[in-house]
Amino acid sequence: MTKEEQIEIPLSKTKMIMTFLGSLVFVGLGLWFLTNPPKSNHWLFGNPTIVFIIGLASVIFFGIVAITIFRKFSDKKPGLIISRQGVTDNSSGVSAGLIPWSDIQEIKISQVMNQKFLMLIVRNPQYYFENVTNPVKRNMMKMNYKTYGSPISISSNALETNFDDLQKLLIEKMNEYKL
Repeated sequence: MTKEEQIEIPLSKTKMIMTFLGSLVFVGLGLWFLTNPPKSNHWLFGNPTIVFIIGLASVIFFGIVAITIFRKFSDKKPGLIISRQGVTDNSSGVSAGLIPWSDIQEIKISQVMNQKFLMLIVRNPQYYFENVTNPVKRNMMKMNYKTYGSPISISSNALETNFDDLQKLLIEKMNEYKL
């Protein structure tokens, strides 16, 4: 396959920087909650245990996001490659690599708060779990599968495209290439 026969969508350094900075803000807030929690008479936010849990969750979750994005800054590979073989995902810390068209049954939209994802519903989800050596990544894929019905989710957050264009392109190419 020649390079002209595939579509490459690069990672967006601007989007990644904005997400990285936002993650650092939430890590900072989490550290503040852990080390010097704000005082409040509120029944929920005045509870030191709840404030501690929120702080810890913020540091862990947004710390992982910041580390993942930081590592992506040096990644020279495109975020997404669409070819006759399938979709090669390199857009996040839970990227699945090549997903052949023959394995993709459906492309669904999922939304968490204001964030939309494309869920690639695959015939053999177990294959993707077995081919991931990183246990954190494997567990995140399993969590995706239990929650959304697929281990593979693609977001436009780190890509130089928007969600609607990405969805349209993937569905168009799936209809064109799927055997």
